[in-house]
Amino acid sequence: MKHTAVNLEIERILWRQGIERIAGVDEAGRGPLAGPVVAAAVIFPTEYIIERVNDSKKCSAKQREELFPLIMEQAVSVGIGIVDHVEIDRINILQATILAMKKSLENMNIRPEYSIIDGNSFTHESLRFQNIIGGDAKSFTIAAASIIAKVTRDRLMCELDIRFPHYGFARHKGYGTRQHIEAIRTYGLCEVHRKSFHPSALQINY
Repeated sequence: MKHTAVNLEIERILWRQGIERIAGVDEAGRGPLAGPVVAAAVIFPTEYIIERVNDSKKCSAKQREELFPLIMEQAVSVGIGIVDHVEIDRINILQATILAMKKSLENMNIRPEYSIIDGNSFTHESLRFQNIIGGDAKSFTIAAASIIAKVTRDRLMCELDIRFPHYGFARHKGYGTRQHIEAIRTYGLCEVHRKSFHPSALQINY
């Protein structure tokens, strides 16, 4: 039987191999037209779980905000990696996402023995890791990381909304909603837009 609900099955396979410090890693912000991509890495004690934690996309904003401090308090270690719009344009979003994930692992105060990464594209030269497609819907540790990444990025976008009030960043978090695209057509690009991301339909001169 294939399990899809977040649980500790993936972690338990590794724990049975004697691997204790397992980092779950996920990102937020690959798709938006503006702002950074943010990754988070989280390590929990063996067999620890917070029952309400789920894939961040399946949680409401209110639920994520409630879970964020619980995860931060109960985790053994949390690392956050941020790659800004300039670097995204320079190296492309895939490489920027991998870089943010690497930064999140580097920013932990405990070095993981093994990392489980949402997706299929992560690479690392020295750390042991496993890519897991749909990992944020399967692994508790990755789901917790997805919440930390999402809340961190949403808060950054709300800060950018204060600096650039015409675009509605606090509402859509930089994604290409109709309102956002209309704002770009009206006001042009601001400095935190990803210049390499905009659909040709916008007909914007860079």
